[in-house]
Amino acid sequence: MSNVLQSYLPDQAVNSCLELIKLNGVHLKIVNKRVTRHGDYRRMPDGSHQITINASPNPYRFLITLVHEVAHLMAFEKYGRTIKPHGLEWKRTFQHLMLPFIRPEIFPNNLLPLVARHFKNPKASSSTDTQLALALNKYDLPSDLVPVFELPYGSIFRLYNGKLFKKGSRKVKRIECVELESGRRYLFQPHAEVELIKE
Repeated sequence: MSNVLQSYLPDQAVNSCLELIKLNGVHLKIVNKRVTRHGDYRRMPDGSHQITINASPNPYRFLITLVHEVAHLMAFEKYGRTIKPHGLEWKRTFQHLMLPFIRPEIFPNNLLPLVARHFKNPKASSSTDTQLALALNKYDLPSDLVPVFELPYGSIFRLYNGKLFKKGSRKVKRIECVELESGRRYLFQPHAEVELIKE
């Protein structure tokens, strides 16, 4: 397992993550990228714990996702299954687990302050923290996808599912876009990555 984790995590985080996995009896599965989620946790019918994480060349996203999912497991075990998945119990558990990793030996200088700020009040997904998400994206493989906020007003773009949208105006923290086929309006995170359609 240590060799596998070395392929996905920052070097200085491998041993601590391995310890978290062993202490909590986690069966870790690394799977092909899913667009809608970075990872998930499930308690299996036999009582064992399974965490599934997208294979990612981005060691910092992988680390945050792994600790996020272990926090679900530990919060449910400590407080019971009736807690909200991303409620106060999970947030406190996530903060506690993540604290030893928030140091310069693990995160580069440009990410460290953003990670530290995010964990003052962690969200259900690091993807909803625009500054952190954009900084993390720099460690992904190069891509032709573009963040919605960089597109000119009125641009047509395609999502991973093939649906076409037209970019509209900003509404507080999100950007309103219209799906061309249905005419329905949707709010997008500014950093959501999409395929610009060249006209």
